[in-house]
Amino acid sequence: MGMSSVGKLSGKIAMVTGGATGLGKAIARRLVAEDATVVITDVQKSLGAAAAEEFGFAFFAQDVSDESQWITVLQKITETHGGLNVLVNNAGVIGPRDLVSPEDSTLDDWRKIFSVNVDGVFLGCKRSIPVMHASGGGAIVNIASIASMLATPHATAYGASKAAVRHITKSVAQHCLEKKMKIRCNSLHPGDVLTPMFESYAAEAAGERGVTLETVLKEWRSTIPMGCFVDPQDVAEGVVFLASEDSRLMTGAKLVIDAGSVHCDTYHRRVLRDRLARSE
Repeated sequence: MGMSSVGKLSGKIAMVTGGATGLGKAIARRLVAEDATVVITDVQKSLGAAAAEEFGFAFFAQDVSDESQWITVLQKITETHGGLNVLVNNAGVIGPRDLVSPEDSTLDDWRKIFSVNVDGVFLGCKRSIPVMHASGGGAIVNIASIASMLATPHATAYGASKAAVRHITKSVAQHCLEKKMKIRCNSLHPGDVLTPMFESYAAEAAGERGVTLETVLKEWRSTIPMGCFVDPQDVAEGVVFLASEDSRLMTGAKLVIDAGSVHCDTYHRRVLRDRLARSE
């Protein structure tokens, strides 16, 4: 008789925001594969319900920028599953491609991006800490970006919002240490991940230049040092690491999964080329 394997997150209750599509869905699927009980939330109700049914998640509709909805969802998770051990703050938006420089960004777009990318992460941490503490501890994984470590004049609000996520992560980690709560909080910083949101962004760039989507993707791919985009599965593996006992001594840390982009000049050249192409 063969031995049955036990997943790294067996018995754990995990919540993934923005889990209906793309990166969030890939993360949720990977957590399920490690035997976690997974709850996804999203503003996209039909897509969220469909993903939950297909892959064995629970689904709740949620706008992460609304504090009352955090309270409600966490109450439902506690009532249904008895607590929370893992929170992946994944929900995020990148905003429009036009009017995004420090001069041209509108205050309205700035606030919309921050409401999801920053308010959503802050509220998730704030409201999950007591629930996680009552559950015996756990791990918070905040999805940031390499944009948090670079100047992003081509996406001013987005870059600033992801830098804020990094800072929130460190503050939450330190707070939980000082309060002697067994809650770790780390940030994960992907490079260009090939998701529907990223492809939509690339399609806009292609439309502005009058070229095909594949032309833009090929150009952008060629400037990534390892010669490939980040696959959602690569990020999902990083989330499992940060959520599990494999990283039991890590808190306040940042995990970069970017195929070498953030430390190489080629990434900056691509950003510059993208900006110049738009001004042609």
